[in-house]
Amino acid sequence: MPGGEQPGSPRRGDTGPQRAAADGDRPAARRGDTGPQRAAAENDRSATRRGETGPQQLPADSDRPARRGDTGPQQLPADTDRPARRGDTGPQQLPADTDRPARPGDTGPQRVPAETGARPRRKVPESAEAPTGHGHGHGHGHGPAAPASKRVRLLLIWLLAPLALATVVGMVVLYPWGKAAPTSVIPQGTPVHADIRATASGPCLAQGQVQVGDQADPNAKPCLTVDLTMTDGPASGKPLRLTVPIEPSTPRFTTGDAVVLAYNNGNPNDPASFQLVDFQRGTPLLVLAALFAVAVLVLGRWQGIAALVALGLSFVVIALFILPAILAGENPLVVAIAGAGAIMFIALYLTHGLSARTSAAVLGTLVSLALIGVLSAIFSAAASLTGLDDSTSTLIGSLGHGIDARGLLLAGVVIGALGVLDDVTVTQTSAVWELRRANPDLTWRELYRSGLRIGRDHVGSAVNTLVMAYAGAALPVLLYSSISGVGLGALLGSEDIAQEIIRTLAGSVGIVAAVPVTTVLAALIASREPAAHLVTGKLSPA
Repeated sequence: MPGGEQPGSPRRGDTGPQRAAADGDRPAARRGDTGPQRAAAENDRSATRRGETGPQQLPADSDRPARRGDTGPQQLPADTDRPARRGDTGPQQLPADTDRPARPGDTGPQRVPAETGARPRRKVPESAEAPTGHGHGHGHGHGPAAPASKRVRLLLIWLLAPLALATVVGMVVLYPWGKAAPTSVIPQGTPVHADIRATASGPCLAQGQVQVGDQADPNAKPCLTVDLTMTDGPASGKPLRLTVPIEPSTPRFTTGDAVVLAYNNGNPNDPASFQLVDFQRGTPLLVLAALFAVAVLVLGRWQGIAALVALGLSFVVIALFILPAILAGENPLVVAIAGAGAIMFIALYLTHGLSARTSAAVLGTLVSLALIGVLSAIFSAAASLTGLDDSTSTLIGSLGHGIDARGLLLAGVVIGALGVLDDVTVTQTSAVWELRRANPDLTWRELYRSGLRIGRDHVGSAVNTLVMAYAGAALPVLLYSSISGVGLGALLGSEDIAQEIIRTLAGSVGIVAAVPVTTVLAALIASREPAAHLVTGKLSPA
C-alpha cells in the first residue's frame, strides 16, 4: 500500500477481526490466524500460533466483509459449563499461573493475561473428552505387521486344519510303503554318451556287408552310416560305427552332434549292443534354467527365492509321491488331488507368506480343485472316455499290467489346472484385501461385489491361457485329425480330441468358479479383520 502499511490493516491469512490497542505495536499475525487476539498495550503479545481457530469478537460497527474461511464469531462466556463436544476446538481461557507446556495440536485461542510473558498455553477442561475422530491412526506403525486378530486366526484354523490333515493322511495312506519300484518289462537300455565324428548316407548294409556294383535298388530306403566316439560307458574312448535308417520320423544326425546311445548290456565291442536314440540336451537346458532363475531373482528378489524353492519342492512331491503312488496301482485321481493339495500348501505359503490373505487363496484353490475333479469324472464317464492314447498305451505296455487310464486322464486335468488356479485365487484375495485396507468401512457384501468386478476381467485371460496350453500340448493330435478326412463331428468326437475338450472345459469351469468362490471367502475373512490389523504392505500373519 502506498505510504506504508496501515495499522490494523488486514494481513494475509487473517480471517477474523483483530482488535489491537492503539498504542501497542501489534505483532504481525501469522499465516493461519483465524480468530481475534486482543493484546493489552502494556503487554508484548506472544505470536499467535499457526492453527488457532478460536472465537472472533466482531465490533458492532465493523463493516469488513466476511472473508472465505470465516466461521463467524463465537463469543462464549468465561463461566460456561457446557461439556466439550467431539471435535471442539473452541476457547480455552488459561489462568496466569498455569505452567502446562503447550501441546502439539492446540488449535483454540488462548487469552493471555497481561502479567504473563510466557507463550500461550492451553488447559483442557475437565469435562472435555479426548478427540477420537482424528485422521491419524495410532495403530498403523511402520514396524513388523501386527498379529491377526484372534477371531480370524480361529476361523482360519477351523477351516484349514481339517484340509491340511486330510492331505497329510492321504499322502501317508496312498504312498507305496515297502513296495519295490516298478520297472519296465520292455528293455530300454542303459544311456551312453557319444560324439559323432563323421556321417555318410548310402544303402542299408548289415555289419560286414559290402555293396557289389554301382546299381542300387531304387525302391530301397537309404541309411545313414555314423562314426562315433563314446565318451562314457563300458567302451569309453573307443570308436563305433552304426547304421541308422533314414525315415521321416527319425532325427537327422550330423557331424559334431553329441548323442545318446542305448546300451543293452551286451558285448561292448559289438556295435549291435548299441543303438542311436537321441541327442544330448543337458547343456542347453541348464543354461535356460539358469536364465529363468536369474530372471525370477532379479524381479522377485527374496520372494523370487521363495518361489524357486517352492517350485523345486513341487517337483519333489510329483517325483517322490504322485508318480510312485500311481505306478503302484493307486487311484490316479485321488493321488493327484492329495498331491495337488500338498503342492498348493507348500507353494502358496512359502511364496506369499503365512497370512490370512494366503489362507483365503488356499481355501479357494482347494474348493476349485475339488470341483474340477468332480466335473472331469462325471463328463469323462458320460462321454465314455477310456484315456487310452498313444502315451498311455506305451506306459501300460511297459508296466506289463493294467492301469486306470481314465483316472490318469483326470489326474492330468487336476494337476494341469493347479498352476492357473493359484494365479486366480491369489489375485482375488489380494484385490479384496486391498479394497478392505483402502476402505475399512466396507461390508463383506460390498467387498464381494467390488472384488467380483475385478475378477471378471481376470477370468477371460485365465481361461484363454488354459485353453491355449492344452491346445499347444495336443497340437500333433489336432494336425493328425485335421488330415484324417472325416467330418468335424467325427473329429471332435474322437478319443484324442474329446479328452482334450473335456480337459479344457472342466478346467475352465473350475477357474471361472474360483473367482466367486475365492472372492466370497476372502470377503468374509477380510471383513472380520479389525481395521487396526490391516497394515500397509505386508498383511498380518495368521
